[in-house]
Amino acid sequence: MSDLDVCQSCGACCASLRVSFHRSQLESEGGCVPDGLADEETGETCRMQGTDRYPPRCVALVGKVGEKVHCGIYEYRPDPCREFAADGLFGVRNAECTRVRGRHGLPPLVKD
Repeated sequence: MSDLDVCQSCGACCASLRVSFHRSQLESEGGCVPDGLADEETGETCRMQGTDRYPPRCVALVGKVGEKVHCGIYEYRPDPCREFAADGLFGVRNAECTRVRGRHGLPPLVKD
């Protein structure tokens, strides 16, 4: 099972964490993140809409957390999303993945 397969049945990180990134990743700045899905944080940083609300939920997350989800801008997602690894897969440990899964009532992942 790949990280992508696991993540497409989870989505807890997208509904738990603030996603901040450098503004150079916006389409208007030469990057690929659609400008309309981000809010300015500072002069240098932006964040995905919805990730600073309570409860947080990224505007690009499609589906029901813990069942079936996908990123509506997967090919265009910012670096923090690309760098986040599912816990326990392929030898990667990510305590944050375990924490946010627990926040949504999901058990920790185990390596197959």
